[in-house]
Amino acid sequence: MILQKLLRIEIPIIQAPMAGVQGSALAVAVSNAGGLGSLPCAMLGVQAMRQELTAIRGQTTKPYNVNFFCHAQPGPDARREAMWRQLLSPYFREFGIDASAIPAGPGRVPFSAAAAEVLEEFQPAVVSFHFGLPAPELLERVRRWGAKILSSATTVDEALWLEARGVDAVIAQGLEAGGHRGHFLSEDLGMQVGTFALVPQIVRAVKIPVIAAGGIADAKGVAAAMALGAAGVQIGTAYMLCAEATTSAVHRAALKSDAARVTALTNLFTGRPARGIVNRLMRELGPMNPAAPAFPLATAAIAPLRAQAESLGSGEFSPLWAGQNASGCKEVPASLLTRELAGALKYGRQHRDPGEAPQAACP
Repeated sequence: MILQKLLRIEIPIIQAPMAGVQGSALAVAVSNAGGLGSLPCAMLGVQAMRQELTAIRGQTTKPYNVNFFCHAQPGPDARREAMWRQLLSPYFREFGIDASAIPAGPGRVPFSAAAAEVLEEFQPAVVSFHFGLPAPELLERVRRWGAKILSSATTVDEALWLEARGVDAVIAQGLEAGGHRGHFLSEDLGMQVGTFALVPQIVRAVKIPVIAAGGIADAKGVAAAMALGAAGVQIGTAYMLCAEATTSAVHRAALKSDAARVTALTNLFTGRPARGIVNRLMRELGPMNPAAPAFPLATAAIAPLRAQAESLGSGEFSPLWAGQNASGCKEVPASLLTRELAGALKYGRQHRDPGEAPQAACP
């Protein structure tokens, strides 16, 4: 029960932070059910973050996680932005959108001193990061109140890098996972592997607890990850149909359709590879297109296309983030789903010390 003791939770289930499809309600429900609920903060301004954290504090006394991105914010590139908008111009004409009236904007912001100041008011028990870690001085501010630090690794090298910088547990994000890839040491997607290949490799390489993420959608998947040495699992896609999620109507419809069986990594919606259900924009421009501006600047030009299409009931221009296994999506309360996900665990052998090799590993 290593992860439970570390994070002070009852069951080793972490609800993945999913910007754009959830707020405080989902995090509260999962934490109150004994797992670790998560609040994504990459798309929240300071005031919105304070409101969501206030809502969480008012509804649970259980530990919860707040999540931030750690990307380097790119400078404006007028030439690349113009090329991107030119590529999208047939769609702007189709929807009657004036491209010249679309403002540029970052869409998502990295962890900052202003965000750290807000967190200090609430002192969440867990803070997690994507795309590496923030600057040492910002990380130290988080550590001062005793928060446990988690971060995503997509390779063994990234896990070792994180361990060397003092994270308390590493999230092994397999290639199946929905949403943005967490890679940060290399942009070579050829280095990305599946969850059940990645987890035992990282378990052997590090001495800290490993949390499996990607393609895990039910209790059997949870048990399989634990059998490979994971101390817990992080699950996102399965929660997206829960009532507490804010998943849009078009996104919910896609998750419930046969389309959810076909996902791909795409940089069209933000500028960085992220896994989502294949739609018209991905088919026509190719899921990975070099014209897309650097993360997160691609978002601005896509936003009005998405809004127009969704107003007509279409998700063909929306980032329909989802993992490769949407079979666990259920329209049930998040608390019930959390308990179901943990239902197959037999608390015993799978809670080995993090440095101990998994039984399924080769000698």
